[in-house]
Amino acid sequence: MAILVHDIRESFEDSPFFNHMGIEILHFEENAVKIKLTIKEYVLNANGTLHGGVHATMLDYAQGMLLRSITKTKCMTVNLSTQYLAGISEGDIFAEAKVLQLGYKLAFLEGEIKDSTGRLLAKGTGTFKIIRDEEII
Repeated sequence: MAILVHDIRESFEDSPFFNHMGIEILHFEENAVKIKLTIKEYVLNANGTLHGGVHATMLDYAQGMLLRSITKTKCMTVNLSTQYLAGISEGDIFAEAKVLQLGYKLAFLEGEIKDSTGRLLAKGTGTFKIIRDEEII
């Protein structure tokens, strides 16, 4: 049975951590994913700005979701690198990603997080292992 993009989207929407973070899928189709997070007090750090782990989470999700939309199979993060470019304390943030290289077992992606004005807040790259049917996670 073929895996549909709709099924992959639902698997993320049903994820407890995804829901706990308050992430919302704005756009999800093959090779195009955009997610949103409305900043709440519980995601702020001691400085009153968005915690770096939230940036990393958003980048990880955007990249992994995009890869799954293309490969129609599971994947897992092997490495994630995040560059923090600007702080934010309120409003909405948006994450998108693009594939830089796609192999049979590994993929390399890049993601960006912007605020509602388009200001770049963070960038990141990720290396992902593509889980093929015969492999066990």
